[in-house]
Amino acid sequence: MESKEIAHLTTFLIPMSNQIDRRNFISSSAAAGAGLMLANGALGQAGNKKDINIALIGAGTQGQVLMNAILKLGRNSGVKFRAVCDIWEKGNLRRVSRILNAYKRYGHKGTAYVDYQEMLEKEKDLDAVLVATPDFWHAEHTIACFDKGLHVYCEKEMSNSLDDAKDMVLAGRKAGKLLQIGHQRRSNPRYIYCKDKVINEANLLNRITNISGQWHRSRAACVDLGWPKGTDIPAETLKKYGFDDMSQFRNWRWYKGLGGGPIVDLGSHQIDVYSWFLGNALPSSVMASGGVDYWKDHEWYDNAIAIFEFPTEKGLVRASYETLTTNSSNGYYELFMGDEGTLLISESAGRGEIYRESWVEETKWDPWVQKNYVTLQKASVKAEVKEGDDEVDVRESATPALYRMPIEMKVPYHQPHLVNFFDSIRGKAELNCPGEIGYETAVMVLKVNEAIAEGRKIELNPEEFKV
Repeated sequence: MESKEIAHLTTFLIPMSNQIDRRNFISSSAAAGAGLMLANGALGQAGNKKDINIALIGAGTQGQVLMNAILKLGRNSGVKFRAVCDIWEKGNLRRVSRILNAYKRYGHKGTAYVDYQEMLEKEKDLDAVLVATPDFWHAEHTIACFDKGLHVYCEKEMSNSLDDAKDMVLAGRKAGKLLQIGHQRRSNPRYIYCKDKVINEANLLNRITNISGQWHRSRAACVDLGWPKGTDIPAETLKKYGFDDMSQFRNWRWYKGLGGGPIVDLGSHQIDVYSWFLGNALPSSVMASGGVDYWKDHEWYDNAIAIFEFPTEKGLVRASYETLTTNSSNGYYELFMGDEGTLLISESAGRGEIYRESWVEETKWDPWVQKNYVTLQKASVKAEVKEGDDEVDVRESATPALYRMPIEMKVPYHQPHLVNFFDSIRGKAELNCPGEIGYETAVMVLKVNEAIAEGRKIELNPEEFKV
């Protein structure tokens, strides 16, 4: 993104009271994609083209999330929907087509297709396609778009097969087109701020030694999805597109060969952040435990815990991650622990905390408070010392001081990542999550399922992450 585009975007993200540090953040955000440029240099394919014409393949929940984020950019975004494709005619396809046609005054059009090949053949003025189909279709859809000379924004997980994921990257290189993978935290201004300002520049955590994270969902949020009476997809159509029945179609994430289960569907977002915040470090090993413990009619693990080892320049970082589908306690977050501070960050609105270890003098963090990088909310509190504690070694640690970051996220979660994709097509930015990075994350999360299945620690060679 050019500075003027970032300046426009950040007016929705940074409180006016913090404008004093806005220039530093803008320059930081502009550099967010540094080093992530595609190997084929596929930037600026649309040049100064005013409008970018797009289509959506996969109009389910995630496809609609992307559509709504784009529609909220407004009539002057220069991004125009031309078509939508989905095999569920009486459900997703009908709904999304109607919505897009209702925005005709903004230049959108919801021409409906069931067959993606027919759509690609008939829609001659497309520049890019959003792929939000089940994971096992991503490679075929993405490669078909590249064959038509189109850029692709593909939802994560980029594939449930590493071979297919690699083919996607290679096809994009061959076509000279962009492939953005939907790890949207990489374009989230709060995450960019934490990485660039809190961790790298201010070094408030100092040496990171441990990472933990989770995504907990309640039982109620994981009950199988149904469908309205009379909207069934014909059996022959379901079979043609790889589904046994409507229940499998609606809940494909739980089935092997179609999705990757919660550790892939949810965990890939956060495990990707682990690597990113460690300077795109890659793990040397993973071990994991999990099983079909609760949802007995599912195929993928409903409860999984993984432990990675990340070698870094400062030393080894151990990182744990957990997905749970029976309890929502503490929701979802990533926790980065250093010997001088701790960062808790979540995509969830308003959740972001930084703690200073009690032994670190407040004066060491004061310069960053003065620069408005962080704001002190609650001072450290010394632990109460009771007579005899030292004799049995039950000494309590002081409560660490609590700080906040001055960055808010006031647009839909996926919108900045989509804007980054469109700006990259126009030659005004570099992709924040190109296929090469998405592939590295795919290796990490798919290896978790492999470690569970084999019941052993899996060593990871750096060569395994290369395309």
